[in-house]
Amino acid sequence: MNSDISEKQTTAEEVEAQPTSPSVPVYDASEKVDYDRAGAIEAEEAEHKMTVLEAVKAYPAASWWAFVMSFTIIMESYCVFLMGQFIATARFAHDFGVYSETQKTWIIEAAWQSAFQCSGPIGAFIGVFVAGPITSWIGYRWATIGGLMFLNGFILIFYFGTSQGMFFASQILEGIPWGIFIANAPAYCSEIVPMRLRAPATQMLQMFWAIGSIIVGGITYHYQSRNDASAYRVPIALQWMFPTPLAILLFFAPESPWWLVRKGRLAEAEKSVKRLGRVSANDNPADKVAMMRRTIELEKTEKKPSLIELWKGTDRYRTLIVCGVYASQNLTGNLIANQAVYFFKQAGMADNTAFALGLITSALQWIMVMLSWVLTTYLGRRTIYVYGQLINCVFLVALGIAGSFGISHASSNAQASLGLIVSVLFCLGPAPASWVIIGETSSVRLRPLTTGIGRGAYYLVNIPCIFLSSYMLNTDKWNLGGQSGYIWAGTAFICTAMSWYWIPEMKHRSFREIDILFNRRVQARKWEKTVVDIRDDE
Repeated sequence: MNSDISEKQTTAEEVEAQPTSPSVPVYDASEKVDYDRAGAIEAEEAEHKMTVLEAVKAYPAASWWAFVMSFTIIMESYCVFLMGQFIATARFAHDFGVYSETQKTWIIEAAWQSAFQCSGPIGAFIGVFVAGPITSWIGYRWATIGGLMFLNGFILIFYFGTSQGMFFASQILEGIPWGIFIANAPAYCSEIVPMRLRAPATQMLQMFWAIGSIIVGGITYHYQSRNDASAYRVPIALQWMFPTPLAILLFFAPESPWWLVRKGRLAEAEKSVKRLGRVSANDNPADKVAMMRRTIELEKTEKKPSLIELWKGTDRYRTLIVCGVYASQNLTGNLIANQAVYFFKQAGMADNTAFALGLITSALQWIMVMLSWVLTTYLGRRTIYVYGQLINCVFLVALGIAGSFGISHASSNAQASLGLIVSVLFCLGPAPASWVIIGETSSVRLRPLTTGIGRGAYYLVNIPCIFLSSYMLNTDKWNLGGQSGYIWAGTAFICTAMSWYWIPEMKHRSFREIDILFNRRVQARKWEKTVVDIRDDE
């Protein structure tokens, strides 16, 4: 495909001299286009020709700042997994739970389990809707820095919580900044790096999600056996080690040049491009800015970006893809991963064993995300996303079968093993690929709003699924254990079928090409074979 796109470098004079063709729109010199079109074409061709290694060497600063922005996801991951670990922590259950005559121990009731784990997503649901308008107004950097500063204050409420209600309220408040981070990070990462690095840059989000769970796993493994409030107070306090250092780093980060171009701040956009790449490999930042302006011209309208616009024309299809990909993360094995320790305990593991297995699961997830970088580069986003979900379906069915043989040592070991496999495989295919798809699908103009509304869809599905998952696993409710695999296999299969039909392959496509293919309404399964001429300006 790259050879088709990069076969010929065309100057502005050559383009003007070509005859008009309905299949190849030609640049009209009489049109009011005040950017260097030849430079824009040259910059896009350079990105197509670049290998992954060349891109890393040419844009080391872009890779670093994508790394820093992705790090903000640790905050959500840390607390999501922290609440899951607290439910399995004996001292927390003693201080905030009830005594179970059935289990002869203290437990957190299913209703409060669900409430604790839903509170953060409820706040984040608010946060993602706040993120879009704020980011469109003040930019990715300042919106994220503001969220980090507010998070410092909200952790204070969490730390001094003395009741179930205070924990619930503090998690809602903490969730609001999470929503800003999770909406901004994939958009910012996909905009600051060249085409070849969009996949690994956005997949870092899943890597940091896994790192957050590793940190929580190690901390709670160490503190969970304590018989005082430090078993949960110290893990809460350790959240403070992230926000302030990250805010300081982001203060020095460059703003997304795409955002600056959208705002008409072209001189600042050129400076941002210079900061993101090496001077020797990026001699003419004006060409990069011209490439951005060319893409933005395709989406140009007199209206200001609005949530209503997301549901009109081809943008509706793009919004639905982002929403669907986000929402399906809850339906293909993610919730088993988030409640891994509690799942292992329900499968019959001892406390220390369950926490150790949870830590091992998180470490394996981290390794799988790094392996997914290679798979995405060679196989593409659509392939590992669709087939990754399908493979998870098989293991979820196997988990259901293992849970159908009653209570036995062999059954418990099989359920724990399959739960671990499902959690790990989710981070090899569907999870990291979904971040790439999310970062690439939306139009440049509507990206902050689209990623925000998409994450809102995630929480809209996540919250009821958390309640269902808690009731499925809890012994004083449905007590399904591994049989819950049947239910998640059904939802995963539906997601697989829908993604196979609707999600296109965007590997090696510039944002201009993605715009054109959506505008042409090319079927998702035909994207890979469809050629878009480097001169097309539809």
